[in-house]
Amino acid sequence: MKIFKNWQHGTAFAALAALAIAPIAAQAAQLSGDARASIPKDVQQIIVVDYREMQNSPAAMQLKDRVLPPELKHLETSLKTSGLQVDQDADTLAFAAFKTTARSGAAAGSGSGIRILGVAQGQFQTQAIMAKFAKEKVKPTMLRNNAIYPMGSGGMSVSFLNQTTMIFGDREAVRAALDARDGLEPNFLQNSDMMNEMTAVDSQAVWSLLDQKGTQTMMKSVLGEASGLADYDTVKNRMKYASYTLDFSNGVRFNMTVSMSDTLTAATAATLMKGIAILKKSSGSPLEKSAVDDTTIDSNSGVLTVAYSSSDSQFAGLLTSPLFQQVVVK
Repeated sequence: MKIFKNWQHGTAFAALAALAIAPIAAQAAQLSGDARASIPKDVQQIIVVDYREMQNSPAAMQLKDRVLPPELKHLETSLKTSGLQVDQDADTLAFAAFKTTARSGAAAGSGSGIRILGVAQGQFQTQAIMAKFAKEKVKPTMLRNNAIYPMGSGGMSVSFLNQTTMIFGDREAVRAALDARDGLEPNFLQNSDMMNEMTAVDSQAVWSLLDQKGTQTMMKSVLGEASGLADYDTVKNRMKYASYTLDFSNGVRFNMTVSMSDTLTAATAATLMKGIAILKKSSGSPLEKSAVDDTTIDSNSGVLTVAYSSSDSQFAGLLTSPLFQQVVVK
């Protein structure tokens, strides 16, 4: 669970809420059917971003550099240093943390646990890439009709589902993804609950979904000491799913929703978060107090909502504040 926890800690911000390693974007970051089918069903968190726009925003890159967990930095670095120039052709980039079980015939040490899969969408120069592999005598490992290629150094692998979709990660993550895409294992398309949740956010340029376990971990990180209160135990067991979106196109706008089992639980969670906000405001700097004021916490019909907005300059100052470090770095 270490990988998953590190990822969750990288998603906490918005003065008291969760914030992702997210970039700016102007268009929707939607996953194709092939991309969705390649993600195993038991997803704990998925983050989808407009990768091209990310690189055009200094604020987004500054945030990413501060909070991107080591596991995702490793994947991104492998993509950039693979020599395939895939990072230049990618339009949408997704990361999915999913649960795995030991496969029959799998290598030693590749049993059950949490793995991270990268999915990239764009117009890839597959013919040039295949020619490069041939020239360098790089031979793929075949899994049925799927070719899995080593991706630079570091033990990463890549497989092209078609000319517009590729998956990458460690060997076992890629194999699990291909098993899901080929119908040998359940895939994300069969996760009806999260698919339903996705329809509310995938029209945004930056979005993320978390399952129940992921939501519990994130909220525990956000609430800090308040997560030790008796009220939190009641709230935790009634959390269902969470989602958030982030936009840097005009200042910074963050929105998060947490679906609870009932209206009372959502109201209790909102009360806990408002209490933490008051504590943070009483001890924070003027900039931090302003950030708390810019955060709205509410509940409605069994859903906890958190919204945060600020100017680019306010956000840049907040990145170096003790409050940001306390909430993000756990």
